[in-house]
Amino acid sequence: MDKIFIKDLRVTGIIGIYDYERTTPQEMVINVSMFTDIRKAAETDDIVDCVDYEKVANRVKAHAETSKRLTVEALAEDIARLCLETLGVRRVTIRVEKTQAIPFTGSVGVEIERGNA
Repeated sequence: MDKIFIKDLRVTGIIGIYDYERTTPQEMVINVSMFTDIRKAAETDDIVDCVDYEKVANRVKAHAETSKRLTVEALAEDIARLCLETLGVRRVTIRVEKTQAIPFTGSVGVEIERGNA
């Protein structure tokens, strides 16, 4: 299985359970790994046969900035579902990090793996 990745996608949105988090957008960093077979795309050298990571990144960014989820767990599940809807993607690893949630840390968050049955 081959891997296509989106590294350190920075988004700003409402995420969190505390009152101040519900009104003040926070920075999040999202990493996506999509597992697929890229042999046809490599052979044809045609974007039609590729997983279009720009489209995926734009969908993930738009969702993260507007979903207003309470937890990073729920947001990670949403993003996994979006990615698995992409033609050819069989499995994903999603990492969602809040960069300002806890003082004296680089970030906190979750990482999940999901696949199509």
